[in-house]
Amino acid sequence: MSELDIPQAASVWPATAFSLAIASTLLVFGRLGDMWGCYPVFLFGLVWLTVWSVVAGFSINPLMLDLCRALQGLGAAAFLPTGVGIMGSLYRPGPRKNLVFAIYGFSGVFGFFGGIFIAGIVGQFLRWGFYFWIGGIVAAIDLIASLISVPGHPGRSQDSKDIEMDCLGAAAIVSGLVLTVFSITQSAHAPSGWQTPYIIICFTVGILALLVAVYVETMMATQPLLPASIFRIPSMTALIIGVFLLYGTWGIFSVYGTLYFQKIMDAGPLQVVAWYVPLGLAGLILSILEGFILHLVPGKVLLIISGTGALGAQLLLALIPGPGANYWAWIFPATIMSTIGIDLSTILMTVFVTTKVPAKQQGLAGGVVNSVLQLGVAFVLGLTDILQSAEEPKLGLGESYKTTFWFGVGASAIGVLVFGVWGRVPKATGELTEQERDEHSREIEGGP
Repeated sequence: MSELDIPQAASVWPATAFSLAIASTLLVFGRLGDMWGCYPVFLFGLVWLTVWSVVAGFSINPLMLDLCRALQGLGAAAFLPTGVGIMGSLYRPGPRKNLVFAIYGFSGVFGFFGGIFIAGIVGQFLRWGFYFWIGGIVAAIDLIASLISVPGHPGRSQDSKDIEMDCLGAAAIVSGLVLTVFSITQSAHAPSGWQTPYIIICFTVGILALLVAVYVETMMATQPLLPASIFRIPSMTALIIGVFLLYGTWGIFSVYGTLYFQKIMDAGPLQVVAWYVPLGLAGLILSILEGFILHLVPGKVLLIISGTGALGAQLLLALIPGPGANYWAWIFPATIMSTIGIDLSTILMTVFVTTKVPAKQQGLAGGVVNSVLQLGVAFVLGLTDILQSAEEPKLGLGESYKTTFWFGVGASAIGVLVFGVWGRVPKATGELTEQERDEHSREIEGGP
């Protein structure tokens, strides 16, 4: 990226702009999926991502690149919740649905490894723009495959005819999340830190907007973008908090772990790719295994295993001896444990949420799941960026990276605690959705 002359203070924004755009608009696109049908919104997201991936490769300055990355994020925000909604409506509860979502969960790990692999090849042999152009080609292939292979082209549910957009709630949620996450992330690089006027203003307005969003969603909106009923589902709040923290630690591993490998351990682009190969293989094996055990093992047990994996990965990186550390003793087990950390909890949450919400709100289900994941990464990386920037002058670069890993240890430990005490998630089994169970109960009560 030296060709664009991106300053160190702005180096986080190509990644942050993408995540921030996704996190702040997922619920909006989830609602659009419930209004218009998940399939057309899903296709729109792929088209949009394809276009802006191609444009991003032609960026001539940092501002253009950041803008393109944010616009790419809007495409991902459109197809992520609606993709979950499509699968949630096509597959009934049971082992088959578990297997499908297990494969879907692997796509996150595989996507990360694929991104690292392409980045390594491009960084070694090609101009940086090819990274985005290859991404555009992949998105176009996804679009064509979706047009051909999605069964039945699921459209708008009959129960969704009366669903409307909560415009005021959407405006408050989007502006609140954008301003709050922006101020947290940028504060580490602002001229006077948290004393910088624009940081104070953005953070204050962002928090006020989120408070307005809470009021609108709970007191005013007739069809809230994020209905309170979602939090009344047993164990839902605990699941959201725990997965939020665990996926945040995945952000630490993928960003600061990679930086540590490259800048402290002097690993080249292709060497980093090789180091991450076990992550992809473990993700594949684990995803297949999950498809066959989710209906057999209590959800609470799987959540605790997942949290322990995330905790172990962060602890290994925090204790790594230094530049000469043995790969097989430290990095290899950390990659395996990090895969366990995100795969189990993410897949279990996806199956749980899509089963619990009614058919007309499958877009909402996808929005909630992906919002938790993306906001976890955005908030945790924002906080660790502040921590790392503050500690680097005192401890040096390598040790400042380790402070982020210790932060990850704390976050994942809280996640394990939350899962252990409040994560009463049942086995992912049964042949009926929650909506069908309620309807069946009403039929019995109203029967002779």
